[in-house]
Amino acid sequence: MCVTDDRHDHRAAGPADEQAPFAALLEDSAADLYENAPCGYLSTLLDGQIAKVNKTLLDWLGYRREDLVGRKRFSDLLTVGGKLYHETHFAPLLSLQGGVGGIALELRAADGSRLPVLVTSTVKTGDDGQPLLIRTTVTDARDRRAYETELLRARQEADRERDRLKVLTATLQRTLLPPALDDVPGLDVAAHYHIASADEVGGDFYDLFPLAHGTWGLFLGDVCGKGAAAAAVTSLARYTLRAAAVYDPDPAAVLGNLNTVLNQKHHGTDPRFCTVIFGLLAPDGDEGAFQITLASGGHPPAVLMRADGSADHLHTPGGQLIGVLPHAHIATTTVRLDPGDTLLLYTDGLTEAHTDRSGGRYGDEALLDFARSLAPATASDTIRALSDLLDDLGTGLDDDTAVLAVHVPRPPGEEQQ
Repeated sequence: MCVTDDRHDHRAAGPADEQAPFAALLEDSAADLYENAPCGYLSTLLDGQIAKVNKTLLDWLGYRREDLVGRKRFSDLLTVGGKLYHETHFAPLLSLQGGVGGIALELRAADGSRLPVLVTSTVKTGDDGQPLLIRTTVTDARDRRAYETELLRARQEADRERDRLKVLTATLQRTLLPPALDDVPGLDVAAHYHIASADEVGGDFYDLFPLAHGTWGLFLGDVCGKGAAAAAVTSLARYTLRAAAVYDPDPAAVLGNLNTVLNQKHHGTDPRFCTVIFGLLAPDGDEGAFQITLASGGHPPAVLMRADGSADHLHTPGGQLIGVLPHAHIATTTVRLDPGDTLLLYTDGLTEAHTDRSGGRYGDEALLDFARSLAPATASDTIRALSDLLDDLGTGLDDDTAVLAVHVPRPPGEEQQ
């Protein structure tokens, strides 16, 4: 009896018989892949005449194969601008390099519509190295163009929003500073505000205003932080100082009132504080001199530039930050400003500016040397020189800076030495 082993017969078929269907499938897929690829393919003669085109590109453009093959050149499918670019750039580069990739062009469809595409072309050569034809791949760039358009729109909107923010920031900053300093009889005063960033409101502030009996109040300060929150504290500080000075012009009492207001209003999870120097100006005798009493709450010391060309810090030691403690210690000092003298107030944006890549700071001593090189000088000349210095520091100045100078002029006809 003869017994047939099914397993033996199955194995006898062999690997070649099993792979035959796959070979046929691969052969069929190669042709199908060309015709229905996710990108367009076409081959042209060296003069650009279309010799072969796949179904994908025909479907995109709405042409029949016989409309293009042997009848049109690749450049005929381009828009006017694309055709000009093809003739002046694309074709010469292709001839020179043998290949050009990722060029953004627009094809003109049969119905006149435009199709944004990315084009890559290579030159096929024969065994002798001579060029035979040009193979081109066309990628649909409609989604990419839509994305780029949306990205451009978003960028333009962001630019407009940034411009609006800069206008708003500049407007808000102006409201926190006096539009112009009042004229003080017998004094020359000047101020300058240097903005480190146009995108954020700074916390520096200053003012000069009349009080009773021929006296004048002035102040200059710096609120911690930037932005809207700092601007709110700046506005509160400025108007509190003016109101407190009218009620009691004693400089220590003025800063004490501001300390109470800030400590009570901003003592929670987001505490706010500032450094401030407040001065009370009054004529001193018949020689044109003035007396000024300064109170400091943690602020950098003023610089006194004398008529004899000397300059030094006017220290108010021990003054504590305003708004941190319920009862801050306020330090005061009184000095006489004689004709030719200038008093300079400033915020720490100047002395903390970077002067080199190593992170070095400008510093108090550098400012003192700068003042000595200027003295004696009027308020206007001092502020003009400081403004130039701030500009020279450039990107090293990463914080807003306010400067305020008060100068007692010499009597008419007397020249400064």
